[in-house]
Amino acid sequence: MNPVHPPFFDVRMKGFRDRAEVVAVVALLDARTAPLPGESVSLLAAAGRVLAEAVTSPVDVPGFARAAMDGFAVHAEDTFGAEASNPLSLELVGESMPGQPFAGTVGRGQAVRIMTGAPIPLGADAVLMAESAELEAGRVLARDAVSPGRHVGRVGEDVARGRVVLPAGRRLRPQDVGLLASIGAGTVLAHRRPRVAILVTGNELLPPGSTPEGFKIVDSNSPMLTALVHRDGGECLPVQYLPDEYARVRDAIQSADADVILVSGGSSVGAEDHAPRAVAEVGELAIHGVALRPASPLGVGFLRRETGTIPVFLLPGNPVSCLCAYDLFAGRVVRHQGGRTRDLPYRRVSCALTSKIVSAVGRVDYVRVKVEGDRATPIAVSGAAILSTTVTADGFVLVDRDREGHAPGDIVEVWLYEG
Repeated sequence: MNPVHPPFFDVRMKGFRDRAEVVAVVALLDARTAPLPGESVSLLAAAGRVLAEAVTSPVDVPGFARAAMDGFAVHAEDTFGAEASNPLSLELVGESMPGQPFAGTVGRGQAVRIMTGAPIPLGADAVLMAESAELEAGRVLARDAVSPGRHVGRVGEDVARGRVVLPAGRRLRPQDVGLLASIGAGTVLAHRRPRVAILVTGNELLPPGSTPEGFKIVDSNSPMLTALVHRDGGECLPVQYLPDEYARVRDAIQSADADVILVSGGSSVGAEDHAPRAVAEVGELAIHGVALRPASPLGVGFLRRETGTIPVFLLPGNPVSCLCAYDLFAGRVVRHQGGRTRDLPYRRVSCALTSKIVSAVGRVDYVRVKVEGDRATPIAVSGAAILSTTVTADGFVLVDRDREGHAPGDIVEVWLYEG
């Protein structure tokens, strides 16, 4: 067995000697992780992906002058003076349909029936709307005047050749994909989705779908983490369940073929909490213990592979702690690896507290709250194992490490779980 890499302190049954600041953990992650390389992605699968390079249009869209209305292509000057009470008569000489242009040239005093999107015929410089005209014995009666260029879509009006239509780092929306199709793109270069391994430790756990029985409980962390990873643009490998055996935990971490490794449970001070030692043995345990409530047993490590450095997150087994640690730290890396912003994917609102929040100087507190209008009420039951509080809550407040809490009436920033 390889020696444990220093500086490793085994906290089992002893407690943490010190805890890293939240800002220090964030700074470490930002410095040692980066977006994954780009890969070619089919346009039909590109929505939600993040561009690894800017896209420049090789063509004008439209590539020809086209009708913006159904009606008649005309010389605008031939309609000057036309009114409902004084229609001007034009000779109808053909039609232009989408994909089937009029082959000739429109002369003075002539008109061509045209549909929206069809090419403007040579000679014509405007479209007289169908509502402003009347057909009579092979002639068009113009009942309104149109100016040159009226109802005509110009070449390059939508997209000009050489224009950067989408910048690198853009998370593609459905309309973005439509625009890419319009310039002839069939694929895009997008950041690869991070592959995330989820390792769940604990002899007491049953897989999702089981019914709690005896002294066994159902694993709620892996389905929650899977949903969070998908939300953040990652792909989850099949979940692995591990007993509280050091060798099994160590080998699973070492062999995980992933861009990010999430270990659920086994990160605290219990006798069977083997994950920190395992990471220290097979890689680097950079941080163990964070000045954050309720996710203080968080660990962060790195494995060296031929493909690069793989971050490992030791997430507390208590589900609220797991959610908090993932969002603030692991999710930050998953989002960034896929090219997305590192920031929390939650909308923020300012609210006045209805009751006090008690905290302690030197740690960040993750406080669940209910929101009604512009007022926020801290959830009274706040244990790290009470996952239902995150369902009852509308969001959370992060109390800064330099504060002892907040008084009733204080204006706080609430991160909303929805949106």
